[in-house]
Amino acid sequence: MTTIRVATEADAEEILAIYAKYIEQTAITFEYVVPSIEEFRGRIRHTLERFPYLAAEKDGKIAGYAYVSPFKERAAYDWSVETSIYVDMEQKRSGIGRRLYEELENILKQQGILNVNACIAYPQAEDEYLTKDSVLFHEKLGYTMVGTFHQCGYKFHRWYDMVWMEKFIGEHRENQPDIIPFPKLKLEK
Repeated sequence: MTTIRVATEADAEEILAIYAKYIEQTAITFEYVVPSIEEFRGRIRHTLERFPYLAAEKDGKIAGYAYVSPFKERAAYDWSVETSIYVDMEQKRSGIGRRLYEELENILKQQGILNVNACIAYPQAEDEYLTKDSVLFHEKLGYTMVGTFHQCGYKFHRWYDMVWMEKFIGEHRENQPDIIPFPKLKLEK
C-alpha cells in the first residue's frame, strides 16, 4: 500500500536517489549535476517554509515525491505555484503520481492557492532521454497547454523545448484572501 505524507529533511537521501536518475539519465530535468545531500536537505527545508513537499511511501521506501515552488517571487503571484513531481522509475504508471498530485492539490486549495503551473521539458522528436509522457500525464489531470519555448534547454548534446501547462484549482475573486503558509495550515482530510 502507498501512503502520502509530508517529506522531511531526513528523507533527502532517498528522494535524491530518485531524482539523481532523472538528472543523469533523462532530459526531464535540465539540471546537469546531482546536488549534494546537504543542498538537497536545504531545498526540502526551504520549500516547507511556505509550501508542501510530499513523499509517497510504498513498502517502507519512498517511491516518489512532489512539491511546489513560487511561480514568481512578487506578491501579485502569491496565488500561483509551479509544480514538480518525480516517481521512482521502477514505479511509473502505478498511480503514485496521481495520488501525489491529488494530495498536493488538496493541501494547496486549503492554503488558498488558485493556479498550479507545470514547466515541462518537451522533445521536438521523442528520443531516449525524453518523451511526451509528462505532458500526457498532466493533461489527464486537467492541465491545459499555455505555451511553448522553443529550443531553450540543452542537454545530452541536443536542444529541447519547454512547455508550460496550467490548471485552476480555486476561484479567482476581486478581494482574494491571502494564502496560508504551509506551516500555519491545519490540514483537513
